[in-house]
Amino acid sequence: MGQTAAVSAFLWITVVSLAAWCWLLLGQGFFWRTDVRLPRRREPEEWPSVCVVVPARDEAAVLPASLPSLLAQDYPGRAEVFLVDDGSTDGTGELARELARRHGGLPLTVDSPGEPPAGWTGKLWAVRYGIGLARARGPEYLLLTDADIAHAPDSLRELVAAARTGGFDVVSQMARLRVASLWERLVVPAFVYFFAQLYPFRRIGRRGSRTAAAAGGCVLLRADTAERARVPEAIRHAVIDDVALARAVKAAGGRVWLGLADRVDSVRPYPRLHDLWRMVSRSAYAQLRHQPLLLLGTVAGLALVYLVPPAAVVVGAAGGGTAIALVGASAWAVMAGTYLPMLRYYRQPLWLAPLLPFTAFLYLLMTVDSAVQHYRGRGAAWKGRTYARPDAVPDEG
Repeated sequence: MGQTAAVSAFLWITVVSLAAWCWLLLGQGFFWRTDVRLPRRREPEEWPSVCVVVPARDEAAVLPASLPSLLAQDYPGRAEVFLVDDGSTDGTGELARELARRHGGLPLTVDSPGEPPAGWTGKLWAVRYGIGLARARGPEYLLLTDADIAHAPDSLRELVAAARTGGFDVVSQMARLRVASLWERLVVPAFVYFFAQLYPFRRIGRRGSRTAAAAGGCVLLRADTAERARVPEAIRHAVIDDVALARAVKAAGGRVWLGLADRVDSVRPYPRLHDLWRMVSRSAYAQLRHQPLLLLGTVAGLALVYLVPPAAVVVGAAGGGTAIALVGASAWAVMAGTYLPMLRYYRQPLWLAPLLPFTAFLYLLMTVDSAVQHYRGRGAAWKGRTYARPDAVPDEG
């Protein structure tokens, strides 16, 4: 009797998992589709001035593959690049100047703001300094881009045209991350898939929508909107700064667009599982606002949605009942089907789709580890710095 009750309870849990996948398929902004690319755009009659701000800390390994692409932008208007060397110890600033001398192109200014004060993340302190330098030029737009992002020659032109045509205050593209090693193939496409599940791109650009997010590697921002939204001062302690920036802009009445990139690529390698683990775990618990209840809910949700379907197939095949196996297989099939477009976008073999539960389990462990590291005082550690939770930093008033 007890075994029958347990099987019946697990069947109902599996049914709930299938229902969750049906809702995700149809009711979560079609997050799984990868056709949200730069919106319709036309070239303006007069091109506005743009300043590109690149925060960089110990980026000498990737700078030769990224900075020349910014300097080589084919932009009809006035544009220049400000690289802010955030306390690098590997010669990032000197290398940037050498690359500019060697490649030419847009004017480059390299400067350093010194160590960030309490309450600021290093990246946002560098962004603040770079925006301050840029404002002396009076630009209409700011392009905030990371030091590991390579841009196609027409990237800036396309971003500005899209912002002008659509009336957007922010146009952001999710750079295509590097996928070369085995672990990158397993983890990277899923990273973008999970991000889109949390922040469906279609909803972000819709008028009146409260969903807000951006991709920090490539953010074109109107300069006057940045001032109105107090960016980056208003988000100075944010570890997930791109989402915080988009929320600040929307709170100030601005419009935000986010989509996948075709020719904006991250050149940073994450060859080992350890590298990817650090990338995810450093901010996962911050995404949950350092709330234990949200952590428990997230773990339970990941288990229900991603782990129950394959477990039901195994239980059903082992004698738990045909119904359990069929419902579990149906949920697993919907899950894998929603993952196929992202695998195609990353040009990966489609047989990876059924392995999504394994990758989700890794993300579950990374999220738990993020919380553990936080309570050990090592949360949000990145490049030699560890940041306190937002409510533990002093307010500047």
